[in-house]
Amino acid sequence: MTKTKTNMLILSAIFAAVVAVCSQIQIPLAPVPINLATFAIFMTAGLLGWKYGTLSLIVYVLLGSVGAPVFAGFSGGFGVIAGPTGGYIVGYIFAALITGLIIEKKTTTAGRPSYPVLVASMVAGLFVCYLLGTIWFIHITGWTLVKALVSCVLIFLPGDALKIALSTILLGKLMPHTRKYTEIN
Repeated sequence: MTKTKTNMLILSAIFAAVVAVCSQIQIPLAPVPINLATFAIFMTAGLLGWKYGTLSLIVYVLLGSVGAPVFAGFSGGFGVIAGPTGGYIVGYIFAALITGLIIEKKTTTAGRPSYPVLVASMVAGLFVCYLLGTIWFIHITGWTLVKALVSCVLIFLPGDALKIALSTILLGKLMPHTRKYTEIN
């Protein structure tokens, strides 16, 4: 195994821990808490790329599903994944995948994509997370689409806009400096 691949695997584990920590920084609302997990996902996908960013989120979800208290409110276990918020948690994996793919495809030789590309990648990743999560939420709860969208999506959009803005600024500053430590060029 190459040194760079080893570094990327270590970074994947570290960022899984970062997502776990950010998941605990929350405002506990019913039925879905507001937390900083998506901010951590955007940073993970931007700094590690689609492959290792997705791996990091797979590790996070697997840790939580076997009982490690990494989900919001220090919860864990397969029951959380099978419960109403499980679709959003599984959606984190696809959010990292989509965000990372778009960022990697649009990264310039200067080491970072433009700010509009960063924003678009995060919006696309968030959309996929919300789509999967809301479909699962409706399936589990039997709520109507409108009720689920109001309770599980619309109230989160202002905070998500702030997370995307902050992630965009931080990634714009960090990406040119971190590329020498990762296999993303």
